[in-house]
Amino acid sequence: MRTVGDWKTRLRAALKDALRDRNAPAVAVLRETLAALDNAEAADLSVAPKAVTGVVAGGVEGLGRGDVPRRLLSPEAVDALLQKELQERREAEALYVQLGKHDEAQTLRAQVEVLLALRAEPAGD
Repeated sequence: MRTVGDWKTRLRAALKDALRDRNAPAVAVLRETLAALDNAEAADLSVAPKAVTGVVAGGVEGLGRGDVPRRLLSPEAVDALLQKELQERREAEALYVQLGKHDEAQTLRAQVEVLLALRAEPAGD
């Protein structure tokens, strides 16, 4: 299974290609997926040290004391996040088809195909 770092590298490479090809649906889904990964890695503020009064901007005393590490995502968590991104797009596509908005549905279908193609690529590439 790929790590979050492997996925980010793969997504950024695909984003570069999509930008060069001016493939708007691919650019959108790749940026959104990268953002979803970054958001999932956001620091857990419940473990952050408490602010000290009298320190600039509610900071904490001591160099680096206020730093909180980002969350480390397991390959399973990354896969679950990608599944969620795919599922959201599939559901939206079905809704757009039901509403007769076929252009929007086609855009979402193209985005699903971009993510599926990335998932289908062997991990070693």
